[in-house]
Amino acid sequence: MKDIVTLKESLIEQIDKHQEGIEMLEKNITSLDLMLKESSFTKASQLEIQKVESENKIEITKKHEENSIPIKRVKDGKIIANVYVTSEQVSIILDDKIEINVDTPPFKSFFLDRIIGEMKKKDFEEAETGKIQKESMIDYIINKNGSDIREIIIKNYRQKERINELINTAGWSLTRMLENVNK
Repeated sequence: MKDIVTLKESLIEQIDKHQEGIEMLEKNITSLDLMLKESSFTKASQLEIQKVESENKIEITKKHEENSIPIKRVKDGKIIANVYVTSEQVSIILDDKIEINVDTPPFKSFFLDRIIGEMKKKDFEEAETGKIQKESMIDYIINKNGSDIREIIIKNYRQKERINELINTAGWSLTRMLENVNK
């Protein structure tokens, strides 16, 4: 009986994790659809992340002031990072009070390997076929203080569509990492 209860709890936990991922992907699609509907491209520096309903739903909207895009924790509205976008790179700078290690899940497995890794794979294929230069492939740098992440710099994102995905998935990953640290 105890094993059955444990199995049930494990299955519920897995469903929750997958549901969060599905909701995040649906939100990305919705945000991209909104961007496509606009008649002209809005500069990333004019965008802002706003919390919507649940933790993993982050919406990109036009921003009228400032040059940074805050990533906020939904449960208390606390800014956990600020994003700065230029034509060359996306810089995600963590708040000084946030202390999370590069080894905290799901940073490497999800954000670096799955999200940026897939973009890198597509860029590599395009470089192999001569569509882009190898120097134009997406890449990242993690600046740390000891083992704590201070800044994530993503260079050569190349496509405006990637900005939204990078910011949304970084926000989701950082929120999950903070939850894992506080367990």
